[in-house]
Amino acid sequence: MKLAWDQYALDAATPQPRVPEFRTRSDTCMESDSGKRAKECGVRDRRYSVRHPFAAEVEMLELESGSRLRGRTSDLSLGGCFVCLRRTLEIGARVRGTLTHEGQKLRILAVVRVVKPQVGMGLEFLDIDQESNATLLAWINNLRKSH
Repeated sequence: MKLAWDQYALDAATPQPRVPEFRTRSDTCMESDSGKRAKECGVRDRRYSVRHPFAAEVEMLELESGSRLRGRTSDLSLGGCFVCLRRTLEIGARVRGTLTHEGQKLRILAVVRVVKPQVGMGLEFLDIDQESNATLLAWINNLRKSH
């Protein structure tokens, strides 16, 4: 899958691709690994791939405003990651970023799906180039083997 970086230029006139919205159900509550109910009843856990603890440096560019952010991942999956940083973006913001781990780089286009003020934000990967996809798969395979 080839990244179309030009499609996501900072030009405000460029239409943003539509990302499907997720629905929430009022009859579910998230549970932690210990089985305790989360405080956020009504918000369904939307992940579709297993998250693994993973630390990588992250540099991001918010595409609409041009803001640059730096942080560190706390977990990684095939579908996204959580980035720890004090200054967060709005849900729905699109970012272009690079995750760096042990000299390897993963270039992503992502959307902010979850915001925890003063803690960080959850990113869903929208687009990853072929080389970066191979890197992501290698990282995930190593994480699976280590568990």
